[in-house]
Amino acid sequence: MLNGFKDFILRGNVISMAIGLAVGAAFTAVVTGFSTAFITPLIGLATGSVGDFSAAQFTVEGAIFPYGKFLAAAIAFLITAAVLYFLVVVPMAKVQNRFTAKEEEAKADIKAALRDCPRCFSEIPAVASRCGHCTSEVEPDHEALVLAGLPAQR
Repeated sequence: MLNGFKDFILRGNVISMAIGLAVGAAFTAVVTGFSTAFITPLIGLATGSVGDFSAAQFTVEGAIFPYGKFLAAAIAFLITAAVLYFLVVVPMAKVQNRFTAKEEEAKADIKAALRDCPRCFSEIPAVASRCGHCTSEVEPDHEALVLAGLPAQR
């Protein structure tokens, strides 16, 4: 029972997730500190209240609603989301698109190169060694094999 738990904990993805959560918590603390120290006072000055507006509240029939704390948390969330999007998500999407475009380009070339079967005259891929319609053996096109990165067949 403990061996299974040990194997689960020592898996790479669990450790990576734990490190990601710790870094995320630290990053959130930094962004919250930044928004509390700089953004919130600037918004407070712009709206007419002096300094930090996170202590702003209103009262209805004796119930206190500290809306300033919510606004400070919402601002921290928006800053965190914007930084993560523009500094992590967008660059990673560009990197992924660069690699997948090359892979799709190679795949598209393999499928796009067609020729006629010499027996039944139906279209088959140029790299095919057997017709999918009449099942007769055909010689693959050498140029298509080279383009696809496949070994030459004899």
